[in-house]
Amino acid sequence: MPKITPIIGHESQCKQLLGDIESDNIAHAYLFSGVRHLGKMSVARWFALQLLLKDNPSEEHEKIKSEVERLVHSDLLVLDQLWMDGVCDDWDIIAKTSNVPQQHRAKKPPAKTDIISIDDVRAMQERLYETGTGTHRCCVIRSMERMQDAAANAFLKILEEPPEGVVFIITTQTHSMLLPTVISRMRTIQFHRLGYAELQPLLEDVSEDDAQFILHLSQGAPGTVITLKSDSDLLRERRLLHSKAASFWKSKSLREKLDLLTPLHKRGIESRRLLTHLSLALREQGGTATPAQVAALTNLSRDLETNAHRQLLTQKFVLNTTE
Repeated sequence: MPKITPIIGHESQCKQLLGDIESDNIAHAYLFSGVRHLGKMSVARWFALQLLLKDNPSEEHEKIKSEVERLVHSDLLVLDQLWMDGVCDDWDIIAKTSNVPQQHRAKKPPAKTDIISIDDVRAMQERLYETGTGTHRCCVIRSMERMQDAAANAFLKILEEPPEGVVFIITTQTHSMLLPTVISRMRTIQFHRLGYAELQPLLEDVSEDDAQFILHLSQGAPGTVITLKSDSDLLRERRLLHSKAASFWKSKSLREKLDLLTPLHKRGIESRRLLTHLSLALREQGGTATPAQVAALTNLSRDLETNAHRQLLTQKFVLNTTE
C-alpha cells in the first residue's frame, strides 16, 4: 500500500478507507460529513490518490501523485471552487482546486453564487463517461449541500446508475440538507472535531499566547488552525473581532452594544463570524454567563436564518442581554 500522505487526525476514518481498498470493498460513492475546516477535502483527495495508485506499478506512483496534486490526472475529477462573476472569476485560481469544466458559468446570465446548478452536474457527467486509464476513476465534490434541487435530482440519477469504475467522494457540512435518497446511495463517514493534543503539533513554532488563542478559536478544526497560523493579518483581525465580542458581554451601554452588533444587520460571512465570537466570548464568562444570555444568543442565531428584520432582531437581543 502506498505511503499515506500527512493528514491531521482522522486516523479511524483513514483506516476504514484503506480497509475498503485492501478488502476490495470499495463503495461507488462516499459521503464525508462534518463541520467546516475539519479536513474532509484533504482526506477526499488523499483517498482518491490511494484508489488511483492501487492498480499501478510502484514506478508510476510518483508521476501519479504529481498529476493528482496538479489536478491533471485523467482519472480524477474535482468540483470545488466555482466560477462566480465578480467574486471568484480568476480561472487560474479556480484551476488549483477544480478541473471540471465551468465555462458555461461565465455565459449570460453569468453565475454569481456558488450554487451547483444542473449545468454544472451535466458538465461533470460528460467527463465521467470518458474512457479511463485505470481500474478506478474518482470524482470529488465539495459541499454537496450547494446543489440546487434540479442538480441534486440529476446527480441522484447518476448515483442510481453510476458509470463503471467511478468512485464518488462527496463532502457535506450539513447532512440534513441532502436528499435522503441521495444519502442512502452513499457510504457515510462522519468526521469530528479534533482534540487540542492532535492540533498542538501544528503550532510548535507559534508563540504560546497566539497558539492558545488559535486553538480556542479553531474549535477542533485543523483547517482553521493552519489558516490563522499562516496569516498574521487575519489572526490580528480575528483577535480584534474577538475583543469586540468580549466587550459586548461586558458593556452596560445599549448604544455601545448596538454599535458592536452592526455587522449582524447584513447576511454574510462577517455576520456569521461575529456570532461565532459572541458564542466563544460568552463561554469564556464561565459561571457568570446566565441562562437568559445563552437562550437569547441561541434564539438570535436561529432567527437570523429567517427572513425577519435583522436590525430589529439585534435590538431585541441587546434588550434581552442588558440589565
